[in-house]
Amino acid sequence: MIKKLFLSFIFLFVSQACFALDVEELNVDFFTRFNDAYLNCYIQDALNNNHDLKKAEHVVEQYRQQVKYSLGQELPSFSVGASYLGVKVPELDNFQLKDNAFILPFMASYEADFLLKNRDKTRALKKSYEASRFNEKAIYLAILSDVATVYTNILMYDDLIEKQLDILKNQEEILKRSNKKFERGIINSTEINNLKKNVEETKNNLEKLKKERQTLMMQLAVLTGNSSSNIKNMKVGNIENFEYSGKIPEEISSEIIFSRPDVKMAEANLEKARIDVRVAKKEFFPRFNIVGIWAFNTIAPGTFFSWESSLAAILAGATQDIFKGGMKVANLKIYKAKYEELFENYNQTNLEAVKEVNTALCIIKHDREIENNTKSELNFELENFNNAQKKISRGVISEPDFLTEENRFINTQTNYTQAKTRRIVNYFTLYKAVGGQL
Repeated sequence: MIKKLFLSFIFLFVSQACFALDVEELNVDFFTRFNDAYLNCYIQDALNNNHDLKKAEHVVEQYRQQVKYSLGQELPSFSVGASYLGVKVPELDNFQLKDNAFILPFMASYEADFLLKNRDKTRALKKSYEASRFNEKAIYLAILSDVATVYTNILMYDDLIEKQLDILKNQEEILKRSNKKFERGIINSTEINNLKKNVEETKNNLEKLKKERQTLMMQLAVLTGNSSSNIKNMKVGNIENFEYSGKIPEEISSEIIFSRPDVKMAEANLEKARIDVRVAKKEFFPRFNIVGIWAFNTIAPGTFFSWESSLAAILAGATQDIFKGGMKVANLKIYKAKYEELFENYNQTNLEAVKEVNTALCIIKHDREIENNTKSELNFELENFNNAQKKISRGVISEPDFLTEENRFINTQTNYTQAKTRRIVNYFTLYKAVGGQL
């Protein structure tokens, strides 16, 4: 029995190491394919400093220690206690006991696990530990995906702000030239007021863009474990050079889908529930306990550690609860109901996993088409803008008309930047949906 327990301990120790989170499982190399050094730095900062990730690690450590604690309960317990004894005893012929004595008892107890009930309790906790590891991985994937998504949106807003400044500059120039027309009586006040309104609306849109960018910068700072007051020192790249150099698959195998951390976590929880039902059934059987004691004392004749001055005893027996049948039946039904609940949760998790992956692939496909169409619109608008440049050089159109055409071209550039950003963000959504296996 001791050899079996020792081998079980070694197996448990080795198996725990297998469930340690390996950063390579997160496929961090995926983010290096965007050829952006700043993104790589923020990903590493999140891995090292994000407090939600550290909190998840501590949760896992709690489950790991619970497994060790449960394993310790399977092993025999040994204890020793030193006691002083002062007692008045009668004299019996030539046999006389001392009034003052020192007693040193060594005690051992062990619950013989013939039905492997305690072993199953440890197995159940081990499944909880596995589930916590998968949950930790899911949190890692979500955090990294959020970091990349927020960073990409920051790049988009940088580009939108730059273009909005150009639009504002053009509209102010149009308003300046129109004021001269108004002074000469060529246009009326309504037209001037509409132009002023457009300028103010453009300023409001610019402020909204700046507000969104600053909010995202503070969010990025928190995700990477930094203070939001340090956003002025945070650097970013540009959306023009930000592109994925790898290849996004057209379909994902079911093996990848069902190895997602949330699916594996649901599976581990279901297995734990099955073990809990088995333990609840074994609660109906007696417990088998073995207790041994070997006590040395100075109350009897002989030296302290001699056989004459020692008392040894061993007790082995079975213990059975009385009048607790109803409680045990209710306990069994509780765990059975919990198992059924987790079984349905496991099936639902599988359906959700397939849906999320297919949804991500579907969105990527359509957003790629939208981006291509927007790029075609941009090419057409670029041709129109080139024509306007030729017209302004020949004096065919006025400066305000040219600036209006330029603003139309800038707005189309803005639409293309937004379409490109949506497509790239979808890659991060797919990365999280497939458990990082891209």
